Amino acid sequence: MKRILLAALGAISLSACAQAPDSAARAQGSARPAAALAAVAPKAGTADARAVEAVRLLNPQVRVDRVGAAPMPGFREAIVAGQVVYVSDDGRYLFLPGSGGALFDVNAKKNLSEDAMAAVRKQLIDTIPVSERIVFAPAKPKYTVTVFTDVECGYCRKLHSEIAEYNRQGIAIEYLAFPRMGLGSDDYKKMVAVWCSPDRRKALTDAKNDRTPKYTNCKSSVNQQYDIGQRVGLTGTPMILSADGTQLGGYIPPAALREALDKLAAEHAPTAAVKPGA
Repeated sequence: MKRILLAALGAISLSACAQAPDSAARAQGSARPAAALAAVAPKAGTADARAVEAVRLLNPQVRVDRVGAAPMPGFREAIVAGQVVYVSDDGRYLFLPGSGGALFDVNAKKNLSEDAMAAVRKQLIDTIPVSERIVFAPAKPKYTVTVFTDVECGYCRKLHSEIAEYNRQGIAIEYLAFPRMGLGSDDYKKMVAVWCSPDRRKALTDAKNDRTPKYTNCKSSVNQQYDIGQRVGLTGTPMILSADGTQLGGYIPPAALREALDKLAAEHAPTAAVKPGA
């Protein structure tokens, strides 16, 4: 949960490749540091205090720089790590607006938006035939993840270079195509060539090592996979999804991915023990 909140507040970045506009030039050397603001300390028992406590329950390491009335009734507005967040007056719900926004149940420490999106992602991915996925799997996988990939993306190439270790960790990788440069691009044509190859696994490995197979246009599902990638909220490649549609992040090292999958499985396991004689 802490990882999700940190990512949403911009305190960490997902290791993924994405097209982005050139950033503005940064002032260097002569700029003076801004004066530090004191952390807010609202009166106990107030809606402002409950808003601050809600943020700290999700992540005690972040700092709330300001809190006050929100534009909509029933919520407080807080500035946290340079981001605006909204917290219900009772401190139960926290909403992160903007692209990739999310609604959290603070008490349950659950991302309600992610739960809803996970179900939709699973339904969409299930429409892609298994025969259209490029699979690298151990003999008896413990987990299976879906990875939207691109042959040009550096992090995609890094992930694929460690495919044997993911398999050793008991993780099966099912690749789907997402040419991040768009349909009709050279990137797209390379991915179509991979999916049209008689040996897709070899073709994908070759393409990620600058040995793209000769372009052949066939009836592939690359367009469908690209469309679904957009509909599941993909903003960069790779995008790793668990079997239930939960977004795990961009590039994640093999051991760390196994740890994340173990934690996710534990969270989904029944928590109430059955009493004897019940």
